[in-house]
Amino acid sequence: MKINNKNRFAFVIPVYNHTGTVAQVVQDAQALGFPVFVIDDGSTDSTYNQIKEMTGIQILRHEKNQGKGAAILTGFAAASAVADWAITIDADGQHYPEDAQKLIEAIPLNKRPIVVGARAGMDGKDVPWTSSFGRKFSNFWVRTSGGPKISDSQSGFRIYPLPEALNLKTKARRFQFEVEILVHAHRNGITVTEAPIRVHYNPEGGRISHFRPFIDFLRNSSTFTRLIFLRIFFLK
Repeated sequence: MKINNKNRFAFVIPVYNHTGTVAQVVQDAQALGFPVFVIDDGSTDSTYNQIKEMTGIQILRHEKNQGKGAAILTGFAAASAVADWAITIDADGQHYPEDAQKLIEAIPLNKRPIVVGARAGMDGKDVPWTSSFGRKFSNFWVRTSGGPKISDSQSGFRIYPLPEALNLKTKARRFQFEVEILVHAHRNGITVTEAPIRVHYNPEGGRISHFRPFIDFLRNSSTFTRLIFLRIFFLK
């Protein structure tokens, strides 16, 4: 670990209908010894039943689905009471929680960046086309909107500094939150950096993704249009 101050970490895991994968993700995250906050964003399946008896975690629940960004912000608010950094990770099983150590090691001494886990092998045959195309689409528009130039702007495995991440004025509350916050961070002088991580896609199924190509493409487009408009007309 390169940092020597304010180095308390906590996992923030947003969950929505991930009954088949959430328990294993939570268990693997617990193995690192950090506090774990699970935000059940209005799941309608048995997700909550899979984790409700697990000890050593804090479960926060949204009565109705509010979106991934809203769940992450709920987790940030709770984690900020005990941690200086939030490690976000998806509950669908695509990530290896132990790779959080790679993200931590990428934090420079006495710096407080956002660290994004750049997924390796995203052009592989087992990777859904929506993930591969969506990443390239997002990378281009994040940069065009005045955000950082990075290779994987859609990765959900990240480290955020707290409370700085809570103070960025993001409007999106669904998937678009994760690209919008990168733009706002860059505009506000918060460095965005990357570290390589592994990714696992099961070609036989089992991974649940709630990304809807058409609807979320429109939402992404709306978010980027708003950010570009602000960049052109209100920001220097």
